[in-house]
Amino acid sequence: MAGKNHIVIMAGGIGSRLWPISTPECPKQFIDVIGTGKSLIQMTVERFLPVAPIENFWVVTGSRYVAQVREQLPQIPESHILAEPEGRNTAPCIAYACRKVAKVDPEANVVVTPSDALVVDTKKFQGVISKALQAVNGTNKIVTIGITPTRPETGYGYICAESLEQETVVKVSEFKEKPNLETAKEYLAAGNYFWNAGIFVWNVATINSQLRAYAPQISGVMDKIEPALFTAQEDEALKAHFCECEKISIDYAVMEKSKDIYVIACEPQWSDLGTWVAVKEHIAPDADGNCVVGDARLFNCKNCVVHVPAGAQIVIEGVQDSIVSLKDGRLLICRLSHDQDIKEMSKF
Repeated sequence: MAGKNHIVIMAGGIGSRLWPISTPECPKQFIDVIGTGKSLIQMTVERFLPVAPIENFWVVTGSRYVAQVREQLPQIPESHILAEPEGRNTAPCIAYACRKVAKVDPEANVVVTPSDALVVDTKKFQGVISKALQAVNGTNKIVTIGITPTRPETGYGYICAESLEQETVVKVSEFKEKPNLETAKEYLAAGNYFWNAGIFVWNVATINSQLRAYAPQISGVMDKIEPALFTAQEDEALKAHFCECEKISIDYAVMEKSKDIYVIACEPQWSDLGTWVAVKEHIAPDADGNCVVGDARLFNCKNCVVHVPAGAQIVIEGVQDSIVSLKDGRLLICRLSHDQDIKEMSKF
């Protein structure tokens, strides 16, 4: 069945909470965030290779990032790098990609995934994705991947399942917005609430029909664009019509309306690496709890995360519980407890 499987990678975000290493010019999906020698989008492709052949991978990104995608992922066919003329959130992005996939393979089973998350236990993750693909094959089910929470997290949306089973496809009861701390503790205790990782699995015919049912405005725009797909007129049609799409997430457009939504939950040591605190959790610490990427020498420092680009050297003394990051002449020194404020602080 692998030949029927397609992977759509959404790579248009700018990751502003990881300033200064992530900027609109080079966002976090194209960066080696945790010192592995690979960017996050390269790691995303790598973890899905056992699930689908590379010729069935697709990347949807902003037009300004096409060159970076080609440079980092030369093995993906150029015709499968889809350039949005402007960001309109995930529903139009997914609608465009799945119309393209359907042209190539009308019976395709599709995994849609963000490009900028980390998965440590890739074997467990691949097993769950394979189960989800089996569940949607030849059916109208939409399966989303739920991450079993390890703490009362307020930074993620949640999926409420009808039962508590792990690594089993079960019906979704409800999607929940990011909760306050007290509610997050209740979700954790209940056991049937899972983090929403933004990973969706479906048959391409299913999602296209569900978009037509629940997001007809977007489907109408895609109807205008579709005759130009895979022709010399595609860019022109996109520029003319893509901006007409309602700016809405796939969660609001389809997931919260459809009766065919299921979830399969697991704990593959996943993180969206959305903040410096999250990044720190995935870098091996030294004896003083400091997590360092790059050439930095630390003296009398404790519990810091330090990120230095290749070719730069820094020395830090007497700093505790802080973020220190340098890139392209931009320097951040910030207490870890204030990492949620970085998006606002970095607006010059």
